[in-house]
Amino acid sequence: MPLAGKGMLLTSMDIDAAHEADFNRWYDREHLEERVAIDGFLEARRYVARNGSPKYLCLYSTKTFDVLDSEAYRAKLAHQTEWSKATMARFENMIRGVARITISRGTGRGAVLGIVRLRPQQGGESKLRATIDRNFDPAAHDGIISMHLLENDPKLSKPIGAAADASSPGAGDWFVLIDGTNVSAITTMMAAHFTGTTTPPSAELISSGIYDLMWDLAKSDIA
Repeated sequence: MPLAGKGMLLTSMDIDAAHEADFNRWYDREHLEERVAIDGFLEARRYVARNGSPKYLCLYSTKTFDVLDSEAYRAKLAHQTEWSKATMARFENMIRGVARITISRGTGRGAVLGIVRLRPQQGGESKLRATIDRNFDPAAHDGIISMHLLENDPKLSKPIGAAADASSPGAGDWFVLIDGTNVSAITTMMAAHFTGTTTPPSAELISSGIYDLMWDLAKSDIA
């Protein structure tokens, strides 16, 4: 399994250009290491959009899905550093997904990531998962290294601090991740299965994009 663990936290956001340098410094010098150090977190990867929105994307892998609702993680959320509080207050167009990794195939990770956001039709989840499963064969596509399906938990996939009963239509969305070696391979794969009329009929296509890896951090790097 190319992705470590069974759970994933996905965050994506824009930041005003006036604060972008400090935002990147915060991510690179404090935030990634702070999150990966939490019990049950395994690694994190930072991306920047080549073609997509929001501009920045981060993926955090966890040993199990339950880690993302654990006491250790909730304690960290409740006691943010002052730098974190100031930076997070500046986020724009924030997306936060707390997801189960339900399908993951291939070997390794690519320097280019394709991401597709899908909204399953109510009652069509099993059909959609089966359709995606049939198309997940990285070995059949040159330049594709691995492919993954993330299924958001609608109760946990809300902005930090949001009320439990707050409406969030996209909280139950799914994300398809396509790891590849080059943009052409990613574009071809997305066009064949997740663009316009090729989108599975049991889902609504919400968005798609292509991101470049900035850097990654594993637990072993900070142990």
